Amino acid sequence: MAIGVGALLTACSSTAATPLPALTGPPQPGGTLRVGLVGGGAADTLDAHIPVSTTDIARVVSLYEALLYRDENFDLKPLLALSATPSADAKTWTVKLRQGVLFHDGRTMTSRDVAATFARIVDPENPKSGAASLTVLDEVAVLEDYLLEFRLNTPTATFDDSLGQYALGIVPADYDPQNPVGTGPFKYKSFTAGRRSLFTRNNKYWRDAEPYLDELRILNFSDDNALINALLATQVDAIGQVPLALLEVLKTDPRVNILNSETGMWLPFTMRVDRAPFDDVRVRQAFRLVVDREQMVEQVLSGHGTVGNDMYALYDPGYAENLPQRVQNIERAKELLAEAGYPDGLDVELVTAPIQSGAVEAAQVFAQQALAAGINVNIRRVDTTTFFGDDYLQWDFAQDFWYTRNFLPQANNGSLPNSPYNETHWQNPRFQQLVEQAKSTINPTERNALITEAQTIEYNEGGYIIWGHPNQADAYQRYVGGLVSNSTGLPLSGLEFRRVWLGGQS
Repeated sequence: MAIGVGALLTACSSTAATPLPALTGPPQPGGTLRVGLVGGGAADTLDAHIPVSTTDIARVVSLYEALLYRDENFDLKPLLALSATPSADAKTWTVKLRQGVLFHDGRTMTSRDVAATFARIVDPENPKSGAASLTVLDEVAVLEDYLLEFRLNTPTATFDDSLGQYALGIVPADYDPQNPVGTGPFKYKSFTAGRRSLFTRNNKYWRDAEPYLDELRILNFSDDNALINALLATQVDAIGQVPLALLEVLKTDPRVNILNSETGMWLPFTMRVDRAPFDDVRVRQAFRLVVDREQMVEQVLSGHGTVGNDMYALYDPGYAENLPQRVQNIERAKELLAEAGYPDGLDVELVTAPIQSGAVEAAQVFAQQALAAGINVNIRRVDTTTFFGDDYLQWDFAQDFWYTRNFLPQANNGSLPNSPYNETHWQNPRFQQLVEQAKSTINPTERNALITEAQTIEYNEGGYIIWGHPNQADAYQRYVGGLVSNSTGLPLSGLEFRRVWLGGQS
């Protein structure tokens, strides 16, 4: 891939490709932004509440808005809610809504729409992906048009964090995902799963002047090579999730800017703890010990990332910083495998796909490193549609990607028996008890101590290998303005295209 991209880049960097001046002055209205992203397929969706792939998330962030959101510094900020205030016992959260917000069809958003949205998400007959973080929710009570209460069955001191998830976009009570209506900066125009999405400016958007663009096109690409070549041929204006190994190459093109953001995102290897050989904790520990994490960061991320320690929620105040940094120890890995009944090593299949930049490369590096401990890794590469198809969450040994979250929302999404994405099939009663206790602990010092203890259990016994936290790298034409670094892990400024504008193009 590097050879093909380099050849095209050389052609595009000839004397005809002169640098454009930096954008100055206020944002300019108008124009069409063409965004390229790898991934997606037949399972792509416009549904506000079941996004999986990056292209799904891009559509969700463009069409819908949650009550709260994480900004570029990972701070929790108001969005459709002006405030979310807990009662003294944290069992009731009072939410005051922003007034004057209109849905794309011109109707006013009120508390009744919020109540209907959450009823749809937690519908026991068809729960959506956000339902796992809302198990404490008993009732959404409408008090006034712009005032409502979230009444919980358990004191939950961090419930506002649960409200700040992109998969909890507010929709009208009669919402139809086939004809999607939200409050977001862009309106639905057309959609072809696995290929493209077309949105137009929401002229009734509640933010002054935004969005600046007339039109937004989100284009699916099958691989990184096609994505980067499209940028260099000016077929797209911005691309997300650039392979970190290619950043230095792209920097040589004077027409291209790079956005390189430090994040808490992670690309784990997932070991299914209820199936052999990973049902033996000694095997899971051995697999973690074969990883040379610094080498992984250097080879897979070209050094653009931080070394991981088999724990997520890097920015959580309860993150278990006291735990020793896990390093490669081949001899101890061999001992553990022998104790588990594999004195001569073992063969495993690792399912990988281009689900995120660096995923396939990480699989290849892991396979090389594991050989030293007698582990023969047979890589099975599938396409993204197959990976996220019927067997998703059923693979014995695979990979995934997660964006930045704090510990409790992340545990709700992936580490509890009722989590929608419990890809490791992890069930640990003490871990569950600590998570539930942390949710209801109002004192932050006490809550953080519980989170640290829960993380320690998963660090020792869980099914994740979290080798590093990649930077999020994107690239865009120099005539694109408004993109800023973003620590959430979502590409292209958190996919907030409302703030993007176009300057003079050539």
